[in-house]
Amino acid sequence: MDEFRDADEPVDETELAIEGALRPSSLAEFVGQQKVRGQLQLLLDAARIQQRPADHILLSGPPGLGKTTLAMIVAHESNRPLRLSSGPAIQHAGDLAALLSSLTPGEVLFIDEVHRMARSAEEMLYLAMEDFRIDIMVGKGAGATSIPLDLAPFTLVGATTRSGMLPNPLRDRFGFTAHLEYYEPEELEQVIERSAVMLGVTLPPAARAEIAKRSRGTPRIANRLLRRVRDYALVRGGGAGADIAIVDAALELYDVDPIGLDRLDRAVLDMLVRRFRGGPVGLSTLSVSVGEEAETVESVVEPYLVRIGFMGRTPRGRVATPEAYQHLGVPHPEGALRINDL
Repeated sequence: MDEFRDADEPVDETELAIEGALRPSSLAEFVGQQKVRGQLQLLLDAARIQQRPADHILLSGPPGLGKTTLAMIVAHESNRPLRLSSGPAIQHAGDLAALLSSLTPGEVLFIDEVHRMARSAEEMLYLAMEDFRIDIMVGKGAGATSIPLDLAPFTLVGATTRSGMLPNPLRDRFGFTAHLEYYEPEELEQVIERSAVMLGVTLPPAARAEIAKRSRGTPRIANRLLRRVRDYALVRGGGAGADIAIVDAALELYDVDPIGLDRLDRAVLDMLVRRFRGGPVGLSTLSVSVGEEAETVESVVEPYLVRIGFMGRTPRGRVATPEAYQHLGVPHPEGALRINDL
């Protein structure tokens, strides 16, 4: 997997520090997601006027669109501390009980990938979100006793990339649910312009537009591409300025093509078109052919290829569209299956 993707692998601390520095600290600084920003602002203002913790918030959408940043902004604008955790880290009800019982009044608890919590922890969370109380079981069998434990009022901000995997009882307990959309190129240019100033990189408008075009509608990817352009400009360009030629050279070096496809995207597309003649082909077969996990191909590669119209998902498997053939420079065979034929 290449460096422009989200992965469950350790991230360099310097990279984390840079990403943290580039995060906006208020809704006013946050670029894009205008409707969600307005809704969040109203929710936070109402909580401030009533001097109470804000309602629980669920943020859904693809990776890299700003869910963690918005959770930090909620805590900052509420003038409350923030506690960070993740669904995979909460695998037992006891893990959640220890976390919830240590919260201070009004604290904001952010749980990333909340859909990956253990079922026993989810069930405990229902009562905690609704009544700020949990029941702790002591003992086993017929002698087991339930001990109620009151919690300090808190605001839960849950983030998920797969909202459909959340059970309805949990989803219904969030007072506000927002879905984050992919960014338009113009919005990404604003993100890049702000980040370039903070990184000390001089970018003309054409260079900003080129990075935005290759960023897959995702601010996180835009910032990572910008850092690679900065590095290239410093090492091979002789300074901190990056014109369109330097942007092209830097992104070509890192295998990011003019529409944002990287090595793995092109490997999947090439395998589908050349080896499997456009499909249909099953996900597991396609994944093994490119040497990647099926979950990686399904959750990281496919969404973008489907969104730009290069791949289709059908009941019989994955198929390549005529646009995919055109992008690879391969003639679309006469009589080849199309998505609408399946």
